[in-house]
Amino acid sequence: MVVSTYYPARAVVDLAAIRSNVRALVGCARPNADRTTQVMAVVKADAYGHGLLPSARAAVEGGATWLGTAQVSEALELRAAGVSVRLLTWLYAPGAPIDALLLADIDVSVAAPWALAEVVAAARSTGRTARIHVKVDTGLGRNGLEIDDLPAFLRDAVAAQTDGLLEVVGIWSHFAFADEPAHPTVLAQVDVFDRAVRLAEDAGAHLEVRHLANSAATLTSPRAHYDLVRPGLAVYGLSPVPQIGGPEEFGLVPAMTLEASLATVKRVPGGRGVSYAHAYTTPSDTVLGVVPIGYADGLPRHASGHLPEHPGGPVRVGAGAAARTLAVAGRVCMDQVVVDLGPGAAEQAGDPVVLFGTGADGGPTAEDWAQAAGTISYEITTRLGARVPRHHVDTETAR
Repeated sequence: MVVSTYYPARAVVDLAAIRSNVRALVGCARPNADRTTQVMAVVKADAYGHGLLPSARAAVEGGATWLGTAQVSEALELRAAGVSVRLLTWLYAPGAPIDALLLADIDVSVAAPWALAEVVAAARSTGRTARIHVKVDTGLGRNGLEIDDLPAFLRDAVAAQTDGLLEVVGIWSHFAFADEPAHPTVLAQVDVFDRAVRLAEDAGAHLEVRHLANSAATLTSPRAHYDLVRPGLAVYGLSPVPQIGGPEEFGLVPAMTLEASLATVKRVPGGRGVSYAHAYTTPSDTVLGVVPIGYADGLPRHASGHLPEHPGGPVRVGAGAAARTLAVAGRVCMDQVVVDLGPGAAEQAGDPVVLFGTGADGGPTAEDWAQAAGTISYEITTRLGARVPRHHVDTETAR
């Protein structure tokens, strides 16, 4: 039986861009000569859709000394693949394989008393001293300990530390409005975090790293850098603060290009309804092109086109000087979208299409798709379906 790997679309991920982005973030995280701030590249969600292992290795090559994952399984996968830098994982429910994490020398976030109890039990059963980072809710209202509950928690954690079962090596939190640097909650959360750090230090925690800054705070809020910053989106070259500046403003380059080929090109008369529910109708005789990628691949259906009041997600059709950026016409379907190529179109089946990329040639970006769908660029790359092949290239070593 022959199994084909053919697919009519692919995501091309430039590992050189990831390395370059991390170098830029390392530079951003060290604005003062008297302070060293490490960089944790967050590679959760399959490295924001870019491919976990290749992206993680490129980030380390770029200068990241830590890697972070939300899910336990991804942290274990990194260790099993031989990635040797410090790893932190932080999102799990009761019954998670803490034993496996300790045996793999992975740092574990602890955000509740039950989690501390499970880490202590795992340390006893494995004979390994756990390395924990205490998660504090400084104002996001999500995971983490309330500041008023922190003293009692620290007493138990430091008691376990005294018994040699664990080391409280980190304390951390997450911003609610880091993408709005002037928002009053940003400094308010910094103040709460400073209080949490003092409580931990006074309790006898053996802190190695204090960390609060995500991508947005890494780029815009030096006050929040502490010992470690945790950029995620910026590692992959996208701006977490597009209202302030695009990737180029921060020395970043988008690492992913989503490309396909035209499948069908045909002439249709004016007044022809296009795609489901005829949300788009051709204004005159024209040429339609079908691009074989749809919402099952991760394209947001909210980026459907309802001209003239709502153009759909942008696509770059053709190559070189003849390339032009058009919009999705009609509903985004499960496996395909339609583009109105215009009455004088010269495109043919097989011609290249870029749905998003670096934007360097004037073509569309993930941020453009986010704007078309009313969402954020994080969602555009992370929702890209598993059936879309990831092709990892390295434009740095290919020179």
